[in-house]
Amino acid sequence: MQALYQWELSGYPLSQVEAMFRADHDLKRADLQFFHHALSSIDQTHDTLVDALTPFLNRPFRELTPIERNVLLLGAFELIERIDIPFRVVISEAVALSKKFGATDAHKFVNGVLDQLAAQTRAVEVQAHGARERV
Repeated sequence: MQALYQWELSGYPLSQVEAMFRADHDLKRADLQFFHHALSSIDQTHDTLVDALTPFLNRPFRELTPIERNVLLLGAFELIERIDIPFRVVISEAVALSKKFGATDAHKFVNGVLDQLAAQTRAVEVQAHGARERV
C-alpha cells in the first residue's frame, strides 16, 4: 500500500517506484514475489480495478483519499486476481491498513466497498462462508 501511495503522489512509473521502494526499505520479511506481482498487476489493470470498485462507491474514485484509493486498489486486485487468498483475509487486511493509515472512519468505508465487491467477484466463497456461519 505504501508503494502504491508513493506511486500516486510521485507520478513516477510504478516500476521505478518499486525499485526505489526496494532500495529504501528493509523488505527482508516481505514476500517480494507477491509485492512485484501486486504492483505490476495493479499498474496494468488499474482502470479495470477502478471499474470493478465504482458501483460500490458513494463518490467518484478520484474524490477518495489517496489512502482509500490505494487500499481499495490492493483489495480489489486480491479479490479479483488472487483467489488463493480468502476473501475475509483480503478484507481484514484492507481494514487494518485503513485503520493504520487512513482517516478516522476510512476502515468502515473500505470494509463496505470490499464486502460488496467480494459478494460480486467471489459469490460462491461468500455464500459458502455465510452458510458455515449459520450452522
